[in-house]
Amino acid sequence: MNEHFQEDRDQYLNGLKKYEARGIPVYIDGMEPEEGDWERIFQVNEDGSFYMCDYVGAAEGHLTEIRFDRVYNR
Repeated sequence: MNEHFQEDRDQYLNGLKKYEARGIPVYIDGMEPEEGDWERIFQVNEDGSFYMCDYVGAAEGHLTEIRFDRVYNR
């Protein structure tokens, strides 16, 4: 993995954790992630599935949660 990609990924994860610290929950597959779970949102799995992010409430101007759900590319 190239260094620039790793820096971008770390910056993205730090941003998500800042939202958590402000009381906005982040969910991966419907559950609050533990430290080892965060890397999953960057994976493309053997079955072609990957994680898509949804910023719940953002359209109304008040972010209430951030969800990452596994989707399938078929």
